[in-house]
Amino acid sequence: MAFLRSLLFALAFYSVGTVLIAVALIESIFGQDGVIRGARRWALWHRWCAKVILGIEWESTADIKQDQALYIFKHESMYEAIETLALFDRPIVVMKQELLDIPGWGHAATRHGSIGVNREAGAAALRTMMAAAKEAKASGRPVVLFPEGTRVWRGEQPPLKAGLAGLYKMLGMPVIPVALDTGRLWPRGFVKYPGKVRMKVGETIPPGLPREEIEARVHDAINALNRE
Repeated sequence: MAFLRSLLFALAFYSVGTVLIAVALIESIFGQDGVIRGARRWALWHRWCAKVILGIEWESTADIKQDQALYIFKHESMYEAIETLALFDRPIVVMKQELLDIPGWGHAATRHGSIGVNREAGAAALRTMMAAAKEAKASGRPVVLFPEGTRVWRGEQPPLKAGLAGLYKMLGMPVIPVALDTGRLWPRGFVKYPGKVRMKVGETIPPGLPREEIEARVHDAINALNRE
């Protein structure tokens, strides 16, 4: 049954999702607001497919606010990467530069305001990221980051990437850490399982802390559900 649900999900989400991305690309011609609306429609379609076809939905300990802050998410599956576009009205997502280099999709993500991180590049890439970070702060929009850099296996607690400390210092924003356990229902591979994704929003961390402290507090908070 789980395999059949997963197959139906893939057929529904990717077929309609491709059309929605194409529409978002067209809307991007007319300005950023258009592509933001298009991305949100795509994410809401993903949420609907996950809930109705897979039987996966949220169980949150607190609501996500829309205030400007640096929201730090645990990253165990593709589910939360897309869901953030539905959780927030106008988020700016920090992602690997390789994703922004994908033809079509990358253009839409760039127009949406996404910030690309190239871990292999030098000073020029850093200056580009700094400029994008300043623009993000000036926009008043919330910024979303997955500091583990890639999806991790359920229960893993790897060290956080250096990008967190850099953006935290550049943006000067409070940090709101978010723990998830999506890997329990959405493991790597094709088959997904029904159930409720737990989401635990941690206490707000103020700006201006030393790198060691901000990394330690964020690491502890986003892994909170692994200790329960």
